[in-house]
Amino acid sequence: MYYSLRFILALFLIILFSSCNDNEVLPKPNGQLALDFPKGNYVFTENQNCPFSFELNEYARVLAKRDCSMKIEYPGMDATIYLNYRPVKNNLRQLLIDGQKLSYEHNQKADVIADYPFVNKLKNSYGMMYEIEGDAASNAQFYVTDSTKHFLTAALYFNAQPNYDSILPAVDYIKSDMVKMMETLSWKN
Repeated sequence: MYYSLRFILALFLIILFSSCNDNEVLPKPNGQLALDFPKGNYVFTENQNCPFSFELNEYARVLAKRDCSMKIEYPGMDATIYLNYRPVKNNLRQLLIDGQKLSYEHNQKADVIADYPFVNKLKNSYGMMYEIEGDAASNAQFYVTDSTKHFLTAALYFNAQPNYDSILPAVDYIKSDMVKMMETLSWKN
């Protein structure tokens, strides 16, 4: 019995000392989302049949339609900007109402809708940029017009159920491209 007690004590001491080492156990550090989007390299984009042109990130892919409306796709983000062109024919008031209504239709799901006026007198462009915060279907929209002949609207949509916190980095990236589109927009007469 003395030998078995001695054996159990020795086994206990071996296990105790082998479990102790100098490596400290530290808690796992907080993880940070690491999204690496390509730096925007903007190229001039135009359709010969359409009365406007602008600069667009070369990362995006443009799918044009016959009526000068376009889909601008961001394949790596599963996002699309829907660009719609309408000629102004004594209907500017209705086009402006429709452009504003498009943004405020997201009011039920939006936490905040911020609007930013846009004026470029040199290029005869006037409009509004809307940033929609929250789980709305579209998180960025704009309209631009020359107030006499041309009216252009754009809306950003993701091919996923809206979760604002998850898509915010992509929204910010594409929103900066949309601002660049507005700033470089030129009308053809």
